[in-house]
Amino acid sequence: MIMMLIIGLILGLLIGVAGLYFYLKATHNKTLLAAEDQAQRILREAKKEAETLKKEKLLEAEEAAYDIKQKAEAQAEAKLAEIAEYSRQLDSKELEIDQKLQELENRRKELAMEQEELERRSLYIDEKTEELNRLIQEEVEKLEEIAGLTREEAKQQLIREVETEAREEGEKLAQNIIEKARTEAQRKAREIVVQAIEQVAAQQSVESTISIIHLPNDDMKGRIIGREGRNIRSFEMVTGVDVIIDDTPEIVVLSSFNSYRREIARRAMEKLVADGRIHPARIEEVVQKTEEEMADVLKEIGEQALLDVGVHGVHPELVEMLGKLKYRTAYGQNVLNHSIEVAYLSGIIATELGLEPHLAKRAGLFHDIGKAVEHYTEVDHAQLGADILQKYNEPEAVVNAALAHHDESQATTPYTFIVSAADIISGQRPGARRETLQNFLKRMRTLEEIAFEFEGVAKAYAIQAGREVRVMVETDKVDDAQARTLAREIARRIQEKLEFPWEIRVSVIREYRAYDFAT
Repeated sequence: MIMMLIIGLILGLLIGVAGLYFYLKATHNKTLLAAEDQAQRILREAKKEAETLKKEKLLEAEEAAYDIKQKAEAQAEAKLAEIAEYSRQLDSKELEIDQKLQELENRRKELAMEQEELERRSLYIDEKTEELNRLIQEEVEKLEEIAGLTREEAKQQLIREVETEAREEGEKLAQNIIEKARTEAQRKAREIVVQAIEQVAAQQSVESTISIIHLPNDDMKGRIIGREGRNIRSFEMVTGVDVIIDDTPEIVVLSSFNSYRREIARRAMEKLVADGRIHPARIEEVVQKTEEEMADVLKEIGEQALLDVGVHGVHPELVEMLGKLKYRTAYGQNVLNHSIEVAYLSGIIATELGLEPHLAKRAGLFHDIGKAVEHYTEVDHAQLGADILQKYNEPEAVVNAALAHHDESQATTPYTFIVSAADIISGQRPGARRETLQNFLKRMRTLEEIAFEFEGVAKAYAIQAGREVRVMVETDKVDDAQARTLAREIARRIQEKLEFPWEIRVSVIREYRAYDFAT
């Protein structure tokens, strides 16, 4: 029974395996047929795509071949045109050479004819010369018989007469040449000056000796004056300027011949008015701070002047001194504006003369630098300026221009003459300077110089249009008794050196201050 079951299972298994085999075989055949169909389809599509790609590539190749053919034909045409043009140029050159050869041949024939003519004339001249020598010999012999002179004596006399005549003619010719040269030089100089003036548009007016301060209201005048005038007296003593307060609404006038001191006073007064706190201690503080700030202001002014003229490489201290020229005047003309104008004129004149314009500008800008010195000295501004420029290693041409632009010394470079001419042009323009103002300023400076001649004088201010000299002395060198004596001595010295139509008051101020601190 079990055996039959096992045999049945084996037969069932064999039948299942056989069925599975036939099923898988049938499925495999179907898959194989499907794969073959797909392969055939892919092959057909590949052949179709290959045919399409082949046609596209053939078309691209034909287009590329056509483009290459077109470019080749264009290049060939260009080359042919170039060859044709070159051939035409060669034909033209050949024709030109033929013409030149023909001209040379014609010229050769002309020269040959001229040579023959010269030989014929030379022969004729030789014949005439021989005949002339014979006639001269005959005339000489006749003259010797008539004059009783030998030939050598007559020759010497003739030479002397010819020398005298030649000398006279030479002197006349030289004089004419000199006159023509002088006239031409004057004409050229006028042209150069006119061109220089035309290229420099100077806008300049005569400097005043006053500055005007605008106030927010008239009540500010009382605060400026202070109780019993202590504020205004303190301001005048510290700054050395006159403060003029009149009925003009909302205006205070500062008067001083020294433009630099007047500028410090103007800035300080504007700060005090803006701040509103006005008393002697505050006045001294603001004035001192303004004096310290002026160094930066002067530097900015100097740098702007250098930038305007186009001068570089200047020592910082020289830049500050240049800025101080803005607050100096000469015959009412602002010295800085005058120096800038001289620099421009010098550069233009140097260009016209074929010289270096930058060096001429530098020399013109610094020619009056000696006027920037604040301290009184017996050395004139030209020598002082030359010493300053030499100290700061300026070029020799610049130093000599400052030294000799007023003909006090010998000019060693042409730039000195250029600067001197430009200085005259700038100073002698109508309205540029005012003689009366310069005389007034000179008198005011002289009053201060006299005060500084005495020992112990710290500051000296000429105020009230020269009617008062206010002198501040050092307390450790001058006592009260000596202050009275000093006032008399200064007044006596003024009487000896100056002539004036009014009384001049000499005020010697000796101020003693003691300080201590609570800790």
